[in-house]
Amino acid sequence: MRSIWNGAISFGLVSIPIKLVNATESRSVSFRQIHTEDGGRVRYKKVCELDGEEVSGAEIGKAYEEADGTMIPITDGDLAALPLPTAKTIEIVAFVPAGEIDPLQMEAAYYLSANGVPAAKPYTLLREALKRSDKVAVAKFALRGRERLGMLRVVDDVIAMHGLLWPDEIRAPEGVAPETPVTVREAELDLADALMATLGEVDIDTLHDDYRTAVEEMIAAKAEGGEAVAPPEPGEEGGGQVIDLMAALENSVRAAKGARGGVAEVTELKPRGTAAKKAQPKKAAAKKAAAKKAATAKTSAAKKSTAKTPAKKAPRKRTA
Repeated sequence: MRSIWNGAISFGLVSIPIKLVNATESRSVSFRQIHTEDGGRVRYKKVCELDGEEVSGAEIGKAYEEADGTMIPITDGDLAALPLPTAKTIEIVAFVPAGEIDPLQMEAAYYLSANGVPAAKPYTLLREALKRSDKVAVAKFALRGRERLGMLRVVDDVIAMHGLLWPDEIRAPEGVAPETPVTVREAELDLADALMATLGEVDIDTLHDDYRTAVEEMIAAKAEGGEAVAPPEPGEEGGGQVIDLMAALENSVRAAKGARGGVAEVTELKPRGTAAKKAQPKKAAAKKAAAKKAATAKTSAAKKSTAKTPAKKAPRKRTA
């Protein structure tokens, strides 16, 4: 893999020469713009606004635009003269638990490769130290004209680095959550739990881009002179409908079980917390009432059998 940046990791007083390599790549199908009348390629030209002349890349520089539209030219020499210690260094500033890094901050991912034989020993030392500490390293580095934040972690036997957004670049989620008060019932949570359990886990390596596959097949068919794949029949619109949440959850559980080859029925769930006392099945309640009635009748009969009967009056003696 071709490196995009050469520098060193600063680990205290230890310097580790490394190469930066892209860890990801885009597999999406790209398109070109064409003139629909004749199929000619449409290209963009870079033109100066003042004289209307097309300019080459060698004639293009940088500038900062002020609020009033004034352009302040900035040269590569101006940027190179800035006191930036991370210009060619990934400077580790702290080691923290991975859970402290907000996934919202994560950007592009890179692999860090040891640059040369002398770098192998300190590179391995840092890698093993990260493994044993079960932490990640927070670092600062400069790439493409700006200083960035990064997170170093171990992937297999390689140190990987994720570019991070600065904390002040993360927007607060204001006005995003539902504003209307909503009450979620215990039964709905139970069905949601059942749906999550039924869907279970997945081997993420088995997932693939179905849309990209369909686009590639369509392109291949058209390249061979065939027709494009007919679009599917439009289904019912799902937006804006009022749905029965319980019915939707139950149907989702059935569908998920059926897709996984299980029994397509909803498992009877035990109610949560205090709701358990109120949600006793009718049969159990009836059985309990019958047992109580029978016990009461038995007790009453026992009391009657043991009660004393009135004593018979002795016959009166006849007088002479």
